[in-house]
Amino acid sequence: MSAEENFKKLQLELPPAPTPIGVYIPFLADGKHGYVSGHGPLLPDKTLIRGRIGEDMDSEQGKLAARQVGLAILATLKHHLGSLDQVKRVIKVLGMVNAHPSFEKHPYIINGCSELFAQVWGIENGIGVRSAVGMATLPDNIPVEIEALFELV
Repeated sequence: MSAEENFKKLQLELPPAPTPIGVYIPFLADGKHGYVSGHGPLLPDKTLIRGRIGEDMDSEQGKLAARQVGLAILATLKHHLGSLDQVKRVIKVLGMVNAHPSFEKHPYIINGCSELFAQVWGIENGIGVRSAVGMATLPDNIPVEIEALFELV
């Protein structure tokens, strides 16, 4: 099945494609690569999930926030490319987690986004290389920010 068919099968709702809150562009296509700037957990009503993992929310809530970031990234890809089928594969994901200093499960949180990408593009093309790091704070006190690099068709 195609990425669009896989996404439709998941019956998930995309938020609107985020607009920049600074001096940058959310997406840049360069030849066969698509770069997506850092995205936060934007909801369909245009609000953000906020809070610090290990303080305001638990690991499961943090993982769901990372999944929501993945949905925001998908919305940006669809907005700029017209279809998720224009993405051949995930190359790299960088996940930043706003976590209490004692929190140590950053990769588990970012799995929320990585698992979504694997469902959309399949195991072979939906899983790329990845980093998951903890941060002292993130913009607007969001729990997760993720940027990604994709290979385009």
